[in-house]
Amino acid sequence: MKASAPGKIILFGEHAVVYNRPALAVPVDQAQVEVEVTDSDKSGVWIDAPMVELHGELSTLPDDHPIAAVILKLFQHLGISQHPNILLTIRSTIPVAAGLGSGAAVSVAMFRALSSYLSHPLSDEQVNGLVFEIEKLHHGTPSGIDNTVITYNKPVFYMKHKPVETFTCGKPFTIVIGDTGVPAPTKESVGDVRRLWLHNENRFEEMFNEIAQISTMARRFIETGHPEHLGELMDQNQEFLKQMTVSSPELDVLIYAARRAGALGAKLSGGGRGGNMIALVDQAAAESVAASLTSAGAKRTIITEIK
Repeated sequence: MKASAPGKIILFGEHAVVYNRPALAVPVDQAQVEVEVTDSDKSGVWIDAPMVELHGELSTLPDDHPIAAVILKLFQHLGISQHPNILLTIRSTIPVAAGLGSGAAVSVAMFRALSSYLSHPLSDEQVNGLVFEIEKLHHGTPSGIDNTVITYNKPVFYMKHKPVETFTCGKPFTIVIGDTGVPAPTKESVGDVRRLWLHNENRFEEMFNEIAQISTMARRFIETGHPEHLGELMDQNQEFLKQMTVSSPELDVLIYAARRAGALGAKLSGGGRGGNMIALVDQAAAESVAASLTSAGAKRTIITEIK
């Protein structure tokens, strides 16, 4: 039994989302997790996950291990006390700890493959709820963006304390993702923004309001089939992120390289100070923009169509 799940990127609204403003995120189908569950001739639940160099039996892992937690959560949810003899093979092209939702994608694909194998396939709503519980284990107070985008494989408009809204694209558009190769210290950057906000609340509230308008306009452009207008909004959002001190020299170099190569707009994506940047491009220019990012120092590029 096989199942897969995409990665995700935040298009607009990172950091402002912490202060009750909307954020907009989309799935990345060109980065995938695939999970296969098969019968095993060995006793127990065996896991083979080369991307995290794991090959072992469930009982040898701590209960809060990200992969073990999913299996145990599902067995508990389905009331299974006698563990089957199975092998879970997990393969992923989503880089770990790069802001692309690797953890949530692994959880989604595992819940789907394993529940189907056990003849109790879960609905999207059930998968989303269970993955959110797993996200809480590892992130404390997750936003709910990652699990929702990845479970439903649709763009998401998210505000804290409000139901997550999925929506559809009026017209496909192309994004190039460039990875700085620098781990993104999200907790640290969120903490630094908070300190700056406390020091100058009025200025930061104004900035967050501007970003909220950007996110709302972006959703409208995507839904009505005018994604070409997103480039200017990306550039505006990036300026605010720079003022929040969450950009970095590595991100700035890649953003500048993308714009110079013909991108319609570019910005960091996620916590900042490392991780990924994104660029809106005409489909015909995607390969050349990706090549320019590589020349400028990107450790990895992904070209993805949002549809």
